[in-house]
Amino acid sequence: MRRNGRSMLAAGLAIMVSAGMLSGPAIAKDKVNLVLNWTPGADHAPIFFALEQGYYDKAGIDLTVESGKGSAMSAQTVGAGASPMGIAEMGTAFVANSKGADLVAVMAIYANSPFVLYWKKSSGIAGPKDFAGRTLGNPPADAARVMWPAFAQAVGLADGAVNFVNLAPQAKMPTMVAGRVDIISDFYNGHDLKIRELGDDLGFIRWSGVGINPYGNSIIVNRDYLMKNPDVVRNFVKVTQQAYASCVADHKPCIAALMKRASGLEERAMMDQWGRVKELMADPYTTGTALGGFDKGRMAATYDLVKTYFSIEKPFDPQSAYTNEFLSTDVKMTAQ
Repeated sequence: MRRNGRSMLAAGLAIMVSAGMLSGPAIAKDKVNLVLNWTPGADHAPIFFALEQGYYDKAGIDLTVESGKGSAMSAQTVGAGASPMGIAEMGTAFVANSKGADLVAVMAIYANSPFVLYWKKSSGIAGPKDFAGRTLGNPPADAARVMWPAFAQAVGLADGAVNFVNLAPQAKMPTMVAGRVDIISDFYNGHDLKIRELGDDLGFIRWSGVGINPYGNSIIVNRDYLMKNPDVVRNFVKVTQQAYASCVADHKPCIAALMKRASGLEERAMMDQWGRVKELMADPYTTGTALGGFDKGRMAATYDLVKTYFSIEKPFDPQSAYTNEFLSTDVKMTAQ
């Protein structure tokens, strides 16, 4: 999109919130806590951009953003009502729903699965057939660990084929480089950093490449909170959807807002990450119907994935676990 288009997107969001086009009280602020899936990264930059610009505030929302400790943890937190909203990988959120959580997805951030497994070719691993008996490092609540049985079956690995090692997110790459674990799971948005670190020695496989492609990170809401506060959720989604569209058009102010509000980040890495995030955001539905929207068939497939590989303690209709009603079809993702 040309610069004029970027300016129009940003101006449109500013006009929308300042002119009262979002429903809800103009003066009284609704306090909302959003728990992230992990610590802040480029995929969260639009949220910090909207905060920086005061768009949530103008929409009547006093937003607090809380760092997370994995999709499983954020899904549990929102499911229990400890936080009204959060971000979690969709397959993991469905697993939580199957165990009794009551979550509703209201916007997809990643229309594609971000899961990637990385290793060093020099370790003797050429692909998944060489994973047996190896160590795989990630945090206990990592979405890829939760969904591991699906990947293992897809590539023909037996249960218990790999030995999991608990690692903090920031320790994954240095631990693998040092040879203390053989494989790590990570998100595709950090792909460029790994290329710079390992070059031709980098081996990897994307889960989507073996047919495991559930929706990735999505904004989830506690159902009881949604039923009691539909206008708050509507306002939040409208601001957030437009913020992501604005950042797709011009990412620089969004990364700047992220760098200002989150410590310990490297600007070049965040710029690279955002390029990968845009790839993950784009699919036929988000480019043709609405940025952040969920396709009925793919959500059913995500549910079938959970049903196939996990014990469904509380069956549910996948159509009841998401909604597109708060998204504007006037805001579409740019094809990548």
